[in-house]
Amino acid sequence: MALTEDPGKPRNLAERVQRVQDAVYSAIFHNYVWQSIFRSGYPNTPRNQMLVVATNIFLHLHPTRIHRTHVKITHTYCLGGLTFFMFLILTVTGVLLMFYYVPSVDSAYQDIAALETNVKFGLLMRNMHRWTAHAMVILVFLHMMRVFYTGAYKPPREFNWVVGVILLVLTLVLSFTGYLLPWDQLALWAVTVGHGIGGSA
Repeated sequence: MALTEDPGKPRNLAERVQRVQDAVYSAIFHNYVWQSIFRSGYPNTPRNQMLVVATNIFLHLHPTRIHRTHVKITHTYCLGGLTFFMFLILTVTGVLLMFYYVPSVDSAYQDIAALETNVKFGLLMRNMHRWTAHAMVILVFLHMMRVFYTGAYKPPREFNWVVGVILLVLTLVLSFTGYLLPWDQLALWAVTVGHGIGGSA
């Protein structure tokens, strides 16, 4: 009687290594989390190459093809793009304000007062920063509401929704901390209320 080898059993070390590599590759690239971020397979055909661009969160800003109705302003109201534009304005004005503002309890209020009265265009720069921050919070809320009410958070876009919620929380936290920076009477009461809310949670 001749002994037959099990076809499923690896014969040598190279086959064992290959099986381990295949198992690791499958565990990383064929799970639910990976497929919610990268929704198409390896781009080995023109169709898969288009799908990579069209369905990837990082590449979807310039899709390869879009439907005629998606070009209309009423499809998204440009809320994501406007929010990003507000972020750019906040970054530029924030960097300019950092030249004159020192975040310390002793000199914060005096720095803001000097910025508004002694620095050329200082009041304009501070107000641009402040009103842009308010506009960004409103636009982020409107954008999240549009995504929620249109159901754009549903599979396979869960990862986009999670990133959006993280950015919403980050926007609110940064807005609150920016509200405190002048260290005036409003900031003092905001700290009191924020401390009370945090203490009761």
